[in-house]
Amino acid sequence: MRLDKYLKVSRIIKRRTVANEACDAGRVEVNGRVVRASYDVKVGDKITVSLGQGSRSFEVLEVLEHALKDDAAKMYKEIK
Repeated sequence: MRLDKYLKVSRIIKRRTVANEACDAGRVEVNGRVVRASYDVKVGDKITVSLGQGSRSFEVLEVLEHALKDDAAKMYKEIK
């Protein structure tokens, strides 16, 4: 699944266009590398999103094409 779609489906970022713009601006890293929105997300990837003043890191636990609100939280684990 594309990175921008994963960020939207998992509800890390609310809109896919915002996720796409964040990737284009170099604000999203996967496994320590800045990647494009077309990056193919895999289980075990570590995603760091820098928006606003801070940044948040996540580990991909599951990749689902569609997720309900309750299932979206199970797709990743936040890393402190």
